[in-house]
Amino acid sequence: MVQTEKLLQRLNAIGESLSKTDGALGLLGLGSVGLETDRLDEYSDLDFFVFVRAGAKPRFLESLDWLENAHALAYSFLNTEVGYKILFEDGIYGEFAIFEEEELAVISYTGGRMVWRSPDWQTNVPATWGLPAKEPKTDLHHPLNEALTNLYVGLSRYARGERLSALRFIQSYAIDNLVSVLHLLEREESFFPDPFGSERRLERRFPAFAGQLSEMLQGCDRLPESALAILGYIERHYPVNERLSWEIRRMARECGASRII
Repeated sequence: MVQTEKLLQRLNAIGESLSKTDGALGLLGLGSVGLETDRLDEYSDLDFFVFVRAGAKPRFLESLDWLENAHALAYSFLNTEVGYKILFEDGIYGEFAIFEEEELAVISYTGGRMVWRSPDWQTNVPATWGLPAKEPKTDLHHPLNEALTNLYVGLSRYARGERLSALRFIQSYAIDNLVSVLHLLEREESFFPDPFGSERRLERRFPAFAGQLSEMLQGCDRLPESALAILGYIERHYPVNERLSWEIRRMARECGASRII
């Protein structure tokens, strides 16, 4: 059986198990096992919420027998107060959370699909709920200047031997700022954007930018080269301050960049 079929069948099996467990109200599949099955592939995992009656949450968190009845678990880790990360014996990985009915008002999710619900539970559970009020950025000035100063600070950290900090400034913070305004710089292809993480599926949504990532993310030992690639990309799309550009290149040169762009 292919992995995608196994994932959906496992979720159905969990629903079947819940139907026989006192206190269970509903099983909501999320993301690629929710409404976004068009992007389901062999590397997908199980993301789901379980809704239970008032006062029943401790029972579902303290004993995972309702999961074991669907398939044996090899690993489980209580990573939040309300949920686990799990690995089944056959290699299927998943993450889930348990909520009592009244908690629906305080959670956020997208792409929800009701896999199973108790016949006597009539609460409406929408496909998308409580998404963060996060408006897309409409101006390049702040994010790109943040990215530029990230590059400068990162190269300074690299020069004094702080490579971990430098990596975060150059290949994390600067890239994050750049990604936050990619929709203003590149044509975005329609492919399941994630309101919780703008980096998700970026390779499909912004293929032109994705083709340049290998130059921007060259690893810990080539941070100066990575910084120059990011600088070059920004310069092609935004009027970078000439002195700041010069200083970033100077720092890259001092840090031993093999090629100054």
